[in-house]
Amino acid sequence: MGRQVPAVSRALDILELFLDGDGTLSPPEITRKLDLPRTTVHELVSTLTARGYLTPASGQPGRYRLGVRNYQLGSQYAEQLDLAAEGQQVAFDVAQTCGETVHVAILEDTDVIYIAKVDSTHAVRMVSAAGRRLPAHCTAVGKMLLAMLPPQELDARIPDDRPLRAMTENSITAPRELRRHLAEVRRRGVAVEEKESNPDVSCVAAPVRDAAGEVVAALSISVPTIRWARERRPGLEELAVKGAGELSGRLGHRGAP
Repeated sequence: MGRQVPAVSRALDILELFLDGDGTLSPPEITRKLDLPRTTVHELVSTLTARGYLTPASGQPGRYRLGVRNYQLGSQYAEQLDLAAEGQQVAFDVAQTCGETVHVAILEDTDVIYIAKVDSTHAVRMVSAAGRRLPAHCTAVGKMLLAMLPPQELDARIPDDRPLRAMTENSITAPRELRRHLAEVRRRGVAVEEKESNPDVSCVAAPVRDAAGEVVAALSISVPTIRWARERRPGLEELAVKGAGELSGRLGHRGAP
């Protein structure tokens, strides 16, 4: 864990003061409660106000209340929680159909985080857990999510001059090779990973969209090598697309898969 930034910690301390009381505070009250210099409190309150995290309280000169930006962040967090709950239900249905392990994951920087998981019904199955983080370029869900990023954002996350981490001998480690691969993923609308994050597992994945049509997650089906066959892949891809489409519909998306 990196070093904490004092100014950020103090700003968050100010915001958390609003969790108690009547919902409004003045700079002198903040100064007293946090035992901070008046100048520091003034600068932090001014910055938080400019960014929409605080706003002057109507009819109460010199007092502040929480701004709309906090609501926007809270709403985004709530949507993610809904995504996890709905994803778990859809993952269960898909797993019941194919008998394999199903995940739903989101992208965070250059990693994927699994927010929902249903185990295979077979004795031999993938060992994983919701909350696990993996390098996006080594997974089907991650490649699906990276492929849907705007080009400038993808370049910022995956620069050409930085080799990628290998998890197995099949992992893609060259950024330019990954970009060529992602172009094919984008064209097909389905991602495939063959023993790139785990030498004993292969996966297929499809994108999950929200009400605005934005890709917010991906749904994957993971299959142990002993049950993975090229002739089975098209059916798994179709099922992943269908499951991702079902989850998208639950999130309010009304477009075609």
